[in-house]
Amino acid sequence: MKIQTTFERYELKYLLDPEQKRLLLAAMDSRMTLDEFGRTAIRNLYYDTPDYRLIRRSLERPAYKEKLRVRSYRTARAGDTVFVELKKKYRSVVYKRRIPVQRDEAMACLRGERDFAPGQVAREIEYFRDFYATLRPRVFLSYEREAYAPLDDGDLRIPLDENILYRTDGLSLGAEPGGEALLAPGHTLLEIKTGGGMPLWLTHLLCSAGIGRCTFSKYGAAYRRMAGQGLRRYA
Repeated sequence: MKIQTTFERYELKYLLDPEQKRLLLAAMDSRMTLDEFGRTAIRNLYYDTPDYRLIRRSLERPAYKEKLRVRSYRTARAGDTVFVELKKKYRSVVYKRRIPVQRDEAMACLRGERDFAPGQVAREIEYFRDFYATLRPRVFLSYEREAYAPLDDGDLRIPLDENILYRTDGLSLGAEPGGEALLAPGHTLLEIKTGGGMPLWLTHLLCSAGIGRCTFSKYGAAYRRMAGQGLRRYA
């Protein structure tokens, strides 16, 4: 499987109740199929400064924002491959750059103990690491995802995320998922990712099912929850 390392696209988000999810799955049945990752339990480590500079800036909804995370699609043991991802957003367009790295190598590189293997994306991540010199893992965030791609091989991607959990301890991709839930029981986060327009069938489905767009950042929602509990616990 060829690993894609750069992305440029729009990412639209919606919260679904169980009936809306049923209608969406029915509409996708003859048009979409599970992508190469299929059903996965995604784990993320979000990096930030001690004062949470990156996520606080992001929640101000500026024209430009950026974040750094490490992602795995299963419990990552020593020697397993994870993805170091630099995600930027400028005027509604998301630019994601990522590199596959062995788990322990990724952690050492992000601590500044060594550099990544040569490459343009690696240099961008190293610049980000060095610019924000106090970056450390701050939040472990996991969720169960079903990711769909069109049968005609277009660029549309539709992930459905459930059981979104966060915690501020056990900050290792080798740990099992667990933590506090960010969604109400039975609800699903839908993301529509596309480099261009949305197909008419999908537009019609969103309208007829009463599915409206929302602004939902998983890390942002976790930070708001943490702030409500008193951030001094997490510094």
